[in-house]
Amino acid sequence: MILPFLNKKKTTEAKEDKKPGQGMDAAMESLAKGVVGIDDIIAPSAMEEDFSYVRLNDRYVQVLFVAGYPRYVSPNWLMPLITFNHTIDISMHIVPVEGKTVLDDLRRKVAEMEAEMANDIQQGKAVDPGTQAKLEDAKVLQEQLVKGVERFFMFGLYIAVYSTNLKELKAVSEQVISTLGSIMIVAKKATLQIMDGFETVLPIGQDRIDFKRNMDTTSLATTFPFTSSELSDDRGVAYGINEHNESLVIFDRFSLENANMTVFATSGAGKSYAVKLEILRSLLFDTSVLVIDPEDEYRLLASVTQGNYFDFTQASVNKINPFDLTVNRVENEDVLSQKIMFLHALMEVIMGKLTPEEGALLDRAIVQTYKMKGITPDPSTQNSEAPLMEDLYKVLLGYENKMGQSLALRMERFVKGGLAGIFNARSNIEINAPLTVFSIKGVEDELRPVAMFIILNFIWDEVRKRFKKRLLVVDEAWYLMQYPGSAKFLRAVVKRARKYYLGVTTITQDVEDFLASPYGSSIINNSAIQFLMKQSPPAIDKVAKTFYLSRGERRLLLSADVGEGIFFAGSNHVALRVVASPEEHKIITTKPEEVSGDRLRPGGDDGGGVV
Repeated sequence: MILPFLNKKKTTEAKEDKKPGQGMDAAMESLAKGVVGIDDIIAPSAMEEDFSYVRLNDRYVQVLFVAGYPRYVSPNWLMPLITFNHTIDISMHIVPVEGKTVLDDLRRKVAEMEAEMANDIQQGKAVDPGTQAKLEDAKVLQEQLVKGVERFFMFGLYIAVYSTNLKELKAVSEQVISTLGSIMIVAKKATLQIMDGFETVLPIGQDRIDFKRNMDTTSLATTFPFTSSELSDDRGVAYGINEHNESLVIFDRFSLENANMTVFATSGAGKSYAVKLEILRSLLFDTSVLVIDPEDEYRLLASVTQGNYFDFTQASVNKINPFDLTVNRVENEDVLSQKIMFLHALMEVIMGKLTPEEGALLDRAIVQTYKMKGITPDPSTQNSEAPLMEDLYKVLLGYENKMGQSLALRMERFVKGGLAGIFNARSNIEINAPLTVFSIKGVEDELRPVAMFIILNFIWDEVRKRFKKRLLVVDEAWYLMQYPGSAKFLRAVVKRARKYYLGVTTITQDVEDFLASPYGSSIINNSAIQFLMKQSPPAIDKVAKTFYLSRGERRLLLSADVGEGIFFAGSNHVALRVVASPEEHKIITTKPEEVSGDRLRPGGDDGGGVV
């Protein structure tokens, strides 16, 4: 029964003037005395009915009803309406229909359509495709109803749009109609039935317009609009907020088949911000973290967490010898052969592409360099002091042929030039803190791939020494993807990380270059977690093809705000918003307007939400 909008029966007591501030108290007192009813309290003080809208006090209401549906709709097709950016009410009226009645109607309809098609064929006319499609649908539905697979319902969908002025009301109504039209749903205004329409959308369960369409169980299920993905566990790190339902995304990356993660985003999208937040929270769960930092963004994080920070410049005291052999070796592992393969790949990054003859000569020179220090494939000799890069340089010069001289000249700058003091000395770095950062900000851009490759190999040797829970963050990984040797080594680390309780986080903003490499695709395939943030229009097609993104997900990545993206974890994925506390934000932000003094450093491209 419709609640009356105005109760005409008023007593003198109910008409007495109220003092300011006593309106609600007086109304409740009158209600207690039985003078007024609930309808008197909730009813509007004024109502005006027009042929296309209703005015309630100072608000206007226009009602729409859905008059046409496409042949097929996808699940969750009502989501554009649920997420519509304006105040609307949605009313669905569902009435079950007796199966026998439906089957009788279907038999009659099937007979009519078959007769119509037979008549067209007899007269030499082309069969109407619409009739043929309807006949096929009717026969399939008839079979499913007989088997009890489906049930039948009548479904009516109505929308009430609210506004404080008529101009906005008209505009919003047209937007709703257009939004539904984009998914082939036809909506119309309830003109001349506006009061019937308004009563239909009220929560009283009565359909006054009575414009329904028949639907089977499967079709009706697609109208359920409140679907969202969940990605929350009882243990792990809080990555942010699920934008589908505002729940927390809490996840333990080590619970998957591997703990590797790739992060793709344009510059300034907040990728390093998100990773630093994960690092900060992972440290609370006794996870050791190693970071290769090309832009000096992790210095404050290392300082606050009392971690190690190794800065590599010509004047730095920090040294790494790429010729070092792993001390604690796995049984029956040929450590020297693995190191020779690494050094061969490193020299290709340093010298450029080598011919087969140059490669063979280089391998002989590396073997001879170790032999001069008494190191051979015999494990008992491999505890001896390792050679330096200048030892290999001298061996190449000692060949006294044009090829050896050429190879020596190409590596000379690492022995006598700008990097001589960094990677041509005995290693003096010890990893003994929960967080260790290797910064190469002071290294020239063209030499950064070499520095990152050497540091990555040093970290890999350290990882294999001690079995413990670790994360390795390789920021700006596109530097390594420029050369086949370093890209191949990074892929090998990613593929083998699981065996050493290691999770590798690969971050890059050059998505196209990364995906163009066969090693880049392999790294993605061996990473159980991907975090895609804002993408540029030129790169979105490649990203969408690689990660099988829907059109909605493509639009999300193109229009995402800072700190927003899609988080893939195994077979689940959600739209994620990275959120940090004010205390965390102070530590991890690199926005120039938010930092000052010694914290203001170039290279910061991050941002994120703060709660």
